[in-house]
Amino acid sequence: MTGKLILYLQYPFVRYALIVGILIALCSSLLGVTLVLKRFSFIGDGLSHVAFGAIAISTVFNLSDNMIIVLPVTIISAILLLRTGKNAKIKGDATIAMISVASLAFGYLIMNVFSTSSNLTGDVCSTLFGSTSILTLTITEVWLCIILSVTVIITFVLLYNKIFAVTFDENFAKSTGSNTDLYNLIIAVIIAIIIVLAMNLVGSLLISALIIFPALSSMRLFRSFKMVTICSATLSVICAFTGIIISILAGTPVGSTIVAINAAVFIICYLFELIKGGIGI
Repeated sequence: MTGKLILYLQYPFVRYALIVGILIALCSSLLGVTLVLKRFSFIGDGLSHVAFGAIAISTVFNLSDNMIIVLPVTIISAILLLRTGKNAKIKGDATIAMISVASLAFGYLIMNVFSTSSNLTGDVCSTLFGSTSILTLTITEVWLCIILSVTVIITFVLLYNKIFAVTFDENFAKSTGSNTDLYNLIIAVIIAIIIVLAMNLVGSLLISALIIFPALSSMRLFRSFKMVTICSATLSVICAFTGIIISILAGTPVGSTIVAINAAVFIICYLFELIKGGIGI
């Protein structure tokens, strides 16, 4: 098994997959804690479906780089979701569900009506579940992912205190003079970038798991925002690395394998919390 792994690591596409997978997992986990605490956990699912619709449109126009459409559309949708979620007439969860279903249906309809591929079912499954697209990355796509990921990480670190304040008590942060609208806008843009990047790793239907599971697992172990964030990032990277390695060695779907490992880790953390509470630690 070790020899087989060493042999696979000699191939550039395997190394590319590991680099991109780890970076995406790290970025997802950082904002995951904020989204869970702000009760916007399901936003990843909604935005991923919006991205699916944008991909369908770019496919119809035969664009070689779908980022031209997907990234701007996803960013605009993220901003609208976070802003509309504050409206008393349309609650955040209802807005996300509405946009999620509409975008998914619209995207699939577009791909059917203006189909440019002989394998429509395969293309749809690949977009929804990730398939093996993470193993077919070009060096340009890898560098793009590295640049965007590093930008997300640096932004999070520099604005950590502001994100912390907006996450726990937005009204108090606003009363102290903080521009909460600006920081919410930054959070929305970062989330959109993460969603677009993560589609290559786990597909549009499984992105929420990549954002939510590490955060929820860490909350079973720690109580402070800082420790939960650090633990979430660590668990997410470990799960992504392990999932990619297992999928390569066992031939299983990359996205599903990573999500399954994240789910298993959550169960372990949940059981640990129950045991810890039972014995009074």
